[in-house]
Amino acid sequence: MAEDGPAFLRELGERLRLARARRGMTRRRLASQSGVSERYLAQMEAGTANVSVLLLRAISAALGVPAAELLGDRPDAGGERVSLDLLLSRLTAPQRAEAHRLLSERFGTGPDARRRRIALIGLRGAGKSTLGRMLAEQRRVPFFELDAEVERAAGLAVGAIIELHGQAAFRRLERQALERLVAEPEAVIAAGGGIVAEPSTFELLLSHCRTVWLQASPEEHMQRVIDQGDLRPMQEDNRQAMRDLRAILASREALYARADLVLDTSGKTVDESFLQLVELMRPEAPVVR
Repeated sequence: MAEDGPAFLRELGERLRLARARRGMTRRRLASQSGVSERYLAQMEAGTANVSVLLLRAISAALGVPAAELLGDRPDAGGERVSLDLLLSRLTAPQRAEAHRLLSERFGTGPDARRRRIALIGLRGAGKSTLGRMLAEQRRVPFFELDAEVERAAGLAVGAIIELHGQAAFRRLERQALERLVAEPEAVIAAGGGIVAEPSTFELLLSHCRTVWLQASPEEHMQRVIDQGDLRPMQEDNRQAMRDLRAILASREALYARADLVLDTSGKTVDESFLQLVELMRPEAPVVR
């Protein structure tokens, strides 16, 4: 109804803001890729812009998400899916965890296979590449950076893939690369920070790998990125860059928390973090989320 319009626009704006934050996209970058002005995107996120269908289609394509997801509409998933969702909704939290375990073992991979593949997740600057290489060397297994595998398959840098072909194309390549990696009998994988924003790809990672969320404070994330040679936060508005970083972390926190294990690298040396990571990999450490 017409009186519901303002509330609908506010909810649409919040879904847009969350989708953008989870993918680590600034409004400026989304504006560039969608052709929608940065000012109009800000109005949408504030819930004050009544967006047209064509603009919404351009925005959703740039984000790599279905327009229905931004609208909050759920496409028809079929009778079996609806029945399964209804059944799961009636279970208690412990029962849902047990159902997840049983389905993973029956249709995914069991805990023993997952232990042999380790995946490190978290924002850029958490130490995934550094600690991942060290862990792979210690375990004498291959090490893979998922973004590097995407670049190798495409023959382009990640930024160029997104610039030329869009976010959706990059996510398809990411999924394909991960499917190849989880076929490895043993490996350590450093996943891209935004993988958690793609439900099916993240589920693939969770079901085939023992996952570790590498945490760090927003300030340390930012400083490590700068130390790696990326000076964009210093060249642009540093305060806005920090606000964007906090927003990304906040939007992904619940998703990162689905990892089997958590390691906070804040205030620690690389060697200290590595020793703690090795300790987490003990066979008796828990693996079921």
